[in-house]
Amino acid sequence: MTDTTSRPHTGSHDFPVSPELSRFMAAHWAASPLPASAQPGSPLDPAAAVTPARRARLSARFPGERLIIRAGELKVRSNDCDHRFRPHSAYAWLTGLTGEDQAGHVLVMEPSGPHAHEPVLYLRPRSPRADGNEEFYRDRRYGEFWVGRRPELAEAERLTGIRCAHLDGLGTPAGRDADSDTELAMVLSELRLVKDAWEVRQLELAVDHTTAGFEDVVRALPRALAHPRGERWIEGVFGLRARAEGNGTGYETIAASGAHACVLHWIRNDGRLNGDELLLLDAGVETDTLYTADITRTLPLSGRFSSVQRQVYELVLAGQEAGMAALRPGASFRDFHRAGMRVIAEGLAEWGVLKHAEGDLHRRYTLCSSGHMLGLDVHDCAKARAETYLDGVLEEGQVLTVEPGLYLQPDDETLPPELRGIGVRIEDDLVVTADGARLMSGALPRTVDGIEEWMGSLLESRPRANR
Repeated sequence: MTDTTSRPHTGSHDFPVSPELSRFMAAHWAASPLPASAQPGSPLDPAAAVTPARRARLSARFPGERLIIRAGELKVRSNDCDHRFRPHSAYAWLTGLTGEDQAGHVLVMEPSGPHAHEPVLYLRPRSPRADGNEEFYRDRRYGEFWVGRRPELAEAERLTGIRCAHLDGLGTPAGRDADSDTELAMVLSELRLVKDAWEVRQLELAVDHTTAGFEDVVRALPRALAHPRGERWIEGVFGLRARAEGNGTGYETIAASGAHACVLHWIRNDGRLNGDELLLLDAGVETDTLYTADITRTLPLSGRFSSVQRQVYELVLAGQEAGMAALRPGASFRDFHRAGMRVIAEGLAEWGVLKHAEGDLHRRYTLCSSGHMLGLDVHDCAKARAETYLDGVLEEGQVLTVEPGLYLQPDDETLPPELRGIGVRIEDDLVVTADGARLMSGALPRTVDGIEEWMGSLLESRPRANR
């Protein structure tokens, strides 16, 4: 009979550890520093420069109250395999910590005076390799040999500028917990509505990487068209760029060909590509600092729009142009949506699809709103109050998307046959400026002629080995 007394529940194929092996594993280890990417002063270390001011703004909203902001916990994907971990956006915003090693960590804002707080970061530090501690090589979820090195408490303090304590000392803290306190969650969303200069630079970087990913996709179209699940090929090509340049994709990539483009959040991506149809690609790279782009282009898989595809595309583009022109400080957040929908409704009426442009019957073909805030979350600041966001006014420094679309369902008998099954969305990222808005994603063409020329140049320049 096998002795299981020294066998922890760390996995289905773990072996018992003998006393001799335990002693052997505890000795003769050289010092190992943190990797360069986690050292103070690295590109992934914005904390010392930008997070103290953020925490001060939060502190001012809750004088004398203990605040608890959690990074979140690992989630099981299947059996003993977890999903890849990403810290909660509010935690990342307040600490600057964005890595997969943050699972379970907690930021506590301890009242330190009538109008001040001291931040304390409770974390799981590096496991000691002595004194009988076996976590570093036996714990499959947190052990260093399984998932990588974690900072020691002193290292984490140097990295963040925050006093750090062992997670075991946290206990069950009393206070406002952002996981359950609606007001705290709301304030954390509203504080992020206006981006600081560093955040805008991160979003610009995300847009640049996303632009490169779209170029990769166009170059890969010949192979994707030949594959029985070409949508998955497209998803994989973009995902490679996202993982190579950043943390990954900021949301599940939508690679929707043909009538799949009429499904707003099509992420199955299991369809074949047809050279006579359009591809709606909605994708964004998330930086290592967790800021994401969100861009959509609708591309002709043949490289050229048909006349009816051009007709639909140019109406959506006109709606987007009207929406972007409505962006300025002091404008209602909903103004850009209304401006875009007015253009699209008038176009549908001109086509004879609608009897008139008034009312909301155009929504049968547009379905949803035309944009949202953008930042650490693709749909950023969603817990903000309506009066500060959806029913509020725009401010300089806010970053948002403008993304009108027409989704002409394949089984919609109100449409002429030639329009059925066409889905078009055009989405760009903009930052509100003092006198309007700056287009951050302008490097990707949006006009029919611009897209056709861009696609032609990329397909012509691809390496011969791929032809």
